[in-house]
Amino acid sequence: MIELHGIPVLQTPRLILRGPDPRDWAGYRSFITSPRAIHVGGPLDAWEAWRSFSARWGHWAIRGFGMWSVTERGSDDCIGIVGCNRPERYSENELGWNIWAGSEGRGLAYEAALAVRDHAFRSLGWDTAVSYIAPANSRSIALATRLGATPDPDAASPFADEPVLVYRHPKPEGRAC
Repeated sequence: MIELHGIPVLQTPRLILRGPDPRDWAGYRSFITSPRAIHVGGPLDAWEAWRSFSARWGHWAIRGFGMWSVTERGSDDCIGIVGCNRPERYSENELGWNIWAGSEGRGLAYEAALAVRDHAFRSLGWDTAVSYIAPANSRSIALATRLGATPDPDAASPFADEPVLVYRHPKPEGRAC
């Protein structure tokens, strides 16, 4: 693991997950202002998008963890964000992901999420992790299931104004509950 500005860099066979960078703004803005962002609180207007993008740095500073920019080896172009999340209203630590159009369907979100989840449990000492998923977001449900996460109907939702499914992730093998 290499560090950039105190944010660890995670590496997988095909990916490098690095801290947020201003050069990631265009891709993030394109995603979060588009109809594709419907399942993650969007689409946002340009101002809300900027605030959301800027909050990524703040989350790292406040919590000591956050969302990584996902890049493919050999390119520093951001193709999405995957990471650890716990904004103020969340009662649990979340593993989240957003992959931009054109990079889906190749298992990249799965590969990145495995690396992030392993980091959360082993390096951050998390005992549990959830993913909050909109019921209509079939692709995220499929990814959570592929990651071995299962629905937890007893878990609290941080979203009083909208329905959400809570998927609980398994601990890495060999780790006691």
